[in-house]
Amino acid sequence: MQPLGPPEPRQRPDTGSLEGKRDRMLEVLGLGSAEEAVYSALLARPTASAQEIARQTGLEQAESTRILLDLAARGLVALATETESETESGAPDPTGRKAGRGPHRYRLTPPSVALAPLLVEQRNALHRAEAAYSMLTEQYRSTAAHAAGSVVEVVVGVEQVAHRFHQLQRGAQQELLVFLKGAPIAVPREDADLSESSALDRGVDFRVVAAKDYLDDLDVARDLRSAISAGLQLRVVDSLPLKMVVSDRDRAMVPLDVADSDGEPSAIVVHRSGLLTALVHLFEREWVHARPLYATATGVRVEADADPQPTEGELEVLSLLLAGISDRRAASQLGLSIRTVERRTRRLMDLARADSRLQLGWHAARAGWL
Repeated sequence: MQPLGPPEPRQRPDTGSLEGKRDRMLEVLGLGSAEEAVYSALLARPTASAQEIARQTGLEQAESTRILLDLAARGLVALATETESETESGAPDPTGRKAGRGPHRYRLTPPSVALAPLLVEQRNALHRAEAAYSMLTEQYRSTAAHAAGSVVEVVVGVEQVAHRFHQLQRGAQQELLVFLKGAPIAVPREDADLSESSALDRGVDFRVVAAKDYLDDLDVARDLRSAISAGLQLRVVDSLPLKMVVSDRDRAMVPLDVADSDGEPSAIVVHRSGLLTALVHLFEREWVHARPLYATATGVRVEADADPQPTEGELEVLSLLLAGISDRRAASQLGLSIRTVERRTRRLMDLARADSRLQLGWHAARAGWL
């Protein structure tokens, strides 16, 4: 038998538990933390009074009562019927305090009925936000197109340069093109790695050309090995004219020489223009002449096997493409994203040194890939 002692202090629901995870989902639907705690407490029982909810959540009874009334006004909870109240507490009258009768008892309104309107409202708000974003973006581009100097934006300072760099990488939806050379100045390598991992997780087509001396650091080689395994496409050249990141062929960032900005890191952000097109062409030219990097047990190496072969996953994609199946349908059949299919197709064409899928099919038949 446990010794008697003072009651344990009330505790809020554990946010690491199932209830805590549910609470965070309800927060997205517009419920505050206290409202979430009350709602989750009601999920665990058929009916409950404000006093019982207060004991379970650690809220004051007055606060618990106020929240229950507010949730009831919003249609998320309701007063329990007489039968429900009797089943839970033996009190036959749920409509108020009368002589010999218990307090109000509450029950949840079915979530499919109560939460659906909130979900629809949030969806509509998101659609309105997306429409506003598109309109403002187009309006900005239209205005900027006629403003002097609008093509190039100068960013000065470590924090500002790092902020814009992460904006470009984390905002990419389709493609990132990167030149790597020299030591990082404004963005620490570990921070750049986090943005890189996030882009790869989203399925962004990520291609990098690195200057040969960039790979001299063993830590860099190990990080690049992990990135290649995650889907990064990496090639190496003897030297590069500049550092650069291009996001979705819509914006680019190029660091400026520190000596040109009084020793403070700075960069230019290039918006959609002929200059941006030239930077993309520069990347593609370097990419064609660069040598692919391959992962090894301890890092990366420049030279591939004497006769590099497609992976099993790449051959699965190839067999469907040669059967005349579209990229989108192949992605659906293989359970892949369309960007993964396109990435594997590009590597197959690189291995075959093919300029078209017709040439790829001819080389695959000649090399006995299938």
